[in-house]
Amino acid sequence: MSLFFADPASLRAVPLTLYTEQIIVRGSIQTLQHRVTDILNQAVEPHLVLEDVTLEEYGTADPPIHAEFAQVNLAAVLFAVSLASVEPMRELRTPKVSERALLSVPPFRIVGQIHLLPERSLRDSLTELHGAFVPVTDATFWSDRVKEGRQSVAFVAVNRTHAQVFAPFREVDPWAGVARPAGSAAEAEAGAGPEVPPAG
Repeated sequence: MSLFFADPASLRAVPLTLYTEQIIVRGSIQTLQHRVTDILNQAVEPHLVLEDVTLEEYGTADPPIHAEFAQVNLAAVLFAVSLASVEPMRELRTPKVSERALLSVPPFRIVGQIHLLPERSLRDSLTELHGAFVPVTDATFWSDRVKEGRQSVAFVAVNRTHAQVFAPFREVDPWAGVARPAGSAAEAEAGAGPEVPPAG
């Protein structure tokens, strides 16, 4: 059912932030869908129309641009960040297992949980990914190139056409198996030396 014929009472406003190579687009979309990936993957048109929009360029001191509406080309979107949780309908849920992964989406890097069918490795699942946008949960993203600091969010939908690398990711404690440096004599005597946290 298109939005034109939809009952307005059945529509919900879902806040979204869309990252392109040069611009961050913040706004909300009126939708019938229950899942953010469905909003993106089942879009009838090759664009989304957002309401109450803010446009901000990377690395600029200029104030953001505000617009009542804006049309965003989906092909230009690197990834979308959901600012609100949209619960899927029970009948749409498929049992899955998750695996931590690193995604390179220049100029960004994203680390988070990729959700796979049971008894599938990440290696096997990479050949079976469907849909233009892939969901990543418990995600952290950043870009040193455009000076965007690390942000942790519940959900990111990554445009596969812009993702150059999908790879397993495991954080490693560089202190593992190595004796920690001892504190100063004064700290040892006081018994209150600062604990050295693991790097990374």
